[in-house]
Amino acid sequence: MDTLKKFELMEKIVRELEDLQHSQQAIIQKIGKIEVDNIELSDKRLEKDLPDMHQRVADNLDTIVGILEYFADKTQNFGNQNNVDALKEQQVINDAVGH
Repeated sequence: MDTLKKFELMEKIVRELEDLQHSQQAIIQKIGKIEVDNIELSDKRLEKDLPDMHQRVADNLDTIVGILEYFADKTQNFGNQNNVDALKEQQVINDAVGH
């Protein structure tokens, strides 16, 4: 795999991790809303299970955030070390002249 393709794949993974982070945040918010609604309802099963669900999703979110920070830094460093901006410019030139 050439350097530019590798960098583009790394950027794609960063975007997917960001999407996963947003999805987990949305799940936490939804569980929180159900917990609030259940304050009025007082369903015992919801009272028992929702806090555990909330904690597991929050733990997953923490893991995702850690992985995202690590991989975004790795991607940025890879791009800097391999002068990816120049490679992108060269690719545009090559595409324009038909190479």
